[in-house]
Amino acid sequence: MTENTQQTPPFAGLTPDCVLNAIESTGLIADGRLLALNSYENRVYQVGIDEGPAVVAKFYRPLRWSNAAIAEEHAYSAELAASEIPVVAPLLINGATLHEYQGYRFALFPRRGGRAPELDNLDTLAWLGRFMGRIHAVAAQKSFGERPALNPETFGVEPRRFLLDNGFIPADLLAAWESVSAQALEGVQRCYERAGDIRNIRLHGDCHAGNILWTDDGPHFVDFDDCRSGPAIQDIWMMLSGERQEMTVQLSEIMEGYESFADFNARELHLVEALRTLRLIHYSAWLAQRWNDPAFPAAFPWFNTQRYWQDRVLELREQVALMDEPALPLRGF
Repeated sequence: MTENTQQTPPFAGLTPDCVLNAIESTGLIADGRLLALNSYENRVYQVGIDEGPAVVAKFYRPLRWSNAAIAEEHAYSAELAASEIPVVAPLLINGATLHEYQGYRFALFPRRGGRAPELDNLDTLAWLGRFMGRIHAVAAQKSFGERPALNPETFGVEPRRFLLDNGFIPADLLAAWESVSAQALEGVQRCYERAGDIRNIRLHGDCHAGNILWTDDGPHFVDFDDCRSGPAIQDIWMMLSGERQEMTVQLSEIMEGYESFADFNARELHLVEALRTLRLIHYSAWLAQRWNDPAFPAAFPWFNTQRYWQDRVLELREQVALMDEPALPLRGF
């Protein structure tokens, strides 16, 4: 996996004074108002600015991304914003978007409000489809050079190996999890074979409802921290929920909007359950890799319990069956 573990807590020295001093190192004057926002991967704060609007400061998890990879994240979101796509791009301050203070790298963003999208509303899904089509039309014009790809190796094989090599699976469940996770990755491979030769493009990478903010003017995306290369369907399948029939209707609404701005290869529909499976394996390893960060045991007390791994075994068994079902149908294809 690309992420790195640390023996010491990664944000141990990031005190409120350190945060405020970091902001002021850019030339902005903080007014002392500091609000921690919901984030586990990084540390994110809303910071009041004297004689100006508040900003959102994102302090990057040490060792996770190189400066070059972060620069690609910033350039990608700035490129989308320049195309008048409503995304929240980092502020350019003193000619830079990435700053450093006492070993912590951080970026500042304009504060943008909004509410969660109503994903059970078909009009909302069509709007999100148009939005995503616009994003992917721009994304397909260039490639990442530093950001990793999302594929069975990086999101399946490597996370699985990390969990096995570091003894996270309870001894009495080890054989069951090891077996079903191997079966799951075999199912993933079959899905990729059915999909055939697919095109990788630049993605948002973590396109769940929490990263979409809705206003009366429509949606905007935040947090491109997980942007990477992969199939276009990766930015779409997480908007689907419910039973197969419900997801079929939702997908058709999204694609009706999407196809107004970007072409979609219908063969990628074979990857929906494969990508869901990869995300499940990757998520367990993501939690495991960050278990030395005090924020994680506090926020995820259920992780690494006997019940947790029992549920993961059942979950992967279900995914093995789902991956052998026909792909979701789509009107017009």
